[in-house]
Amino acid sequence: MNVRKTALTVAVLLMGSMCFAQSPSMGTWKLNEAKSKLTAGFPKNTTVTYEADGDNIKATVDGVDPNGKPTHSVWIGKFDGKDYPVMGDPTSDTRALKQIDAHNLELTNKKAGKVTITGKIVIAADGKSRTLTASGTDSMGMKVEGMSFYDKQ
Repeated sequence: MNVRKTALTVAVLLMGSMCFAQSPSMGTWKLNEAKSKLTAGFPKNTTVTYEADGDNIKATVDGVDPNGKPTHSVWIGKFDGKDYPVMGDPTSDTRALKQIDAHNLELTNKKAGKVTITGKIVIAADGKSRTLTASGTDSMGMKVEGMSFYDKQ
């Protein structure tokens, strides 16, 4: 009987730890400009923070626009590929993030229902860095693309 109770306790603890295991995306990421390949017109997101917000994930993005003006936006949603509102970003009003696997996400930003930016986020196996490779159109309708490299803080 004790063996059965012990096995059940261990199983419950393991399941609980797996359910609450933190995604490698969570935390604060700081742009490493030296390792990034940003083209003219591409936004420069200097800091990106993902944190739990109840059952959702809250992403806070700070940076500078192509004119050098500070930017700040907030997205609250899930990594389920569905559109969730973005607050504070003049180039998009919704964002969808889809978890492909533990280290890969797909990103889609939309403005008035039209896709403006698509991209892929790849987190290094060691969890210490990530890249965002994205392409889309800027507010003037020009094609922009780039790769942002981030270090975990």
